[in-house]
Amino acid sequence: MTRDLPFKVVPRWYFRYLDDPALLHEESLLNDQWVQSESGKRFDVEDPGSCRIWATSPANEVGDVDKYVQLSHAAFESYRHINPPDRAKILIKWHELITNAWEDIGKLIVFETGKPLAEAVGEVDYALGFAWWFAGEAEQIRGSIALTAVSNRRTFVIKQPIGVSVALVPWNLPVAMIIRKVSAALAAGCTMIVKPSPETPFSVMALADLSLRAGLPPGVLSVISTDNANTPSVSEALCKHPLARKVTFTGSTGVGSIVARHCSEGLKKITMELGGNCPFIIFNDGDLDQALAALMILKWRTAGQACTHANRVYLQSGIYDRFTQMVLEATQKIRVGHGAEPGTTMGPLTTSHAVSKGGKLLCGGKQPENLRGYFFEPTIISEMTSEMMASQEEIFGPLLGLYRFETEEEVAKKANDTSMGLVSYIFTRDVARTWRRLENLDAGMIGMNTGNSSCAESPFGGIKMFGYGKEAGKFVAIEEYLIQKTGTLTIDGMPKL
Repeated sequence: MTRDLPFKVVPRWYFRYLDDPALLHEESLLNDQWVQSESGKRFDVEDPGSCRIWATSPANEVGDVDKYVQLSHAAFESYRHINPPDRAKILIKWHELITNAWEDIGKLIVFETGKPLAEAVGEVDYALGFAWWFAGEAEQIRGSIALTAVSNRRTFVIKQPIGVSVALVPWNLPVAMIIRKVSAALAAGCTMIVKPSPETPFSVMALADLSLRAGLPPGVLSVISTDNANTPSVSEALCKHPLARKVTFTGSTGVGSIVARHCSEGLKKITMELGGNCPFIIFNDGDLDQALAALMILKWRTAGQACTHANRVYLQSGIYDRFTQMVLEATQKIRVGHGAEPGTTMGPLTTSHAVSKGGKLLCGGKQPENLRGYFFEPTIISEMTSEMMASQEEIFGPLLGLYRFETEEEVAKKANDTSMGLVSYIFTRDVARTWRRLENLDAGMIGMNTGNSSCAESPFGGIKMFGYGKEAGKFVAIEEYLIQKTGTLTIDGMPKL
């Protein structure tokens, strides 16, 4: 469907004003060539802020998959032997080129996801930390050597890249997810095939273009786009291909379970970053201004569409009314609009969603009447209970639910009452309580008086049904792309000096 935009610039013309218009690719990347699908079929990509089609991309099918994997494997046979300092130099150059193109990439993100431009370029800035970090990690891969219980033997361990890796990535943070996954794979010496979300193929293609300019050999990074109809079958074919040895997936828990089943057939190594149902707890002694600043980002950024976002906000009764008023006043200042419009602080949903309602509606709860696109007003519901659907499932939208609690024991039980365990956030000045919650909240990451739980230096990942493995962090993430070989040597009979 084509509708008039809420501003004067037509999207297709808009991209003529990129500093580097060559970054917009409406093809897939195979080796170092920009190609169409074998069938020639294409799919439309819609601007969620206007419901207007602004570009198209190849709709690759299962029959296209084999050549991507075969060429990626051929590239791996040579790239695996490039020494770590040279891999690091490529990543540093990639970092430099992305830095120079940050605003152009941000504009692509705006029309793919609907994010405000400031938020989009903020994602690029955040993502750059991973390219820089893994450039350093490339030279930190170490094996080991040890004496054994048998005195004339020595054992040693070497680490090598696992092989062709597949990245299945979501639409909510397309640049951050790509750079985090690709940088780790490239640093380890692996090749990677990226299948982006049908909503966000172009920012990924721009990153791939810049990787070639950075000197990455052909075939080391490939990007295969496809539409929603072919996404399940293409993803399955990638996971099950005998030459693919590693799969990294970010998405919902339900789809993650399907991907895990696909990978089990070939015993593929997998990393899973799945759903989050994150509790955000404020105690009576917490710094309310600090908590509010963190919550405004953790709830409304990306229109609430991120797995680390606060899903359930628990307020101790002593500060419940005061903080409710604070968050209501701050939320009512949010300006919803198209991401390319100056002054917009929250864009549309990237796709359409259902929003559960319950408790007492304080604001929002409907689509803005004056906007076209997948917009939904920032919505706050107070007096939420554990029985409501929004309490039990990941919301993934601009709905903020407030829950009242009395004691630490009570809120700990409620916070842990979820099958997912990504992040928990607590705000308190009580140091002893901070340590108790750090040890006893069921989450892989604990934000203590902060909402920032993700950076290149810190392992990212959860527990329970959040998934497997870690991304980022010292040694941890790069290990996901390595295998270990143990060698045993008998020293008897060796020439004596």
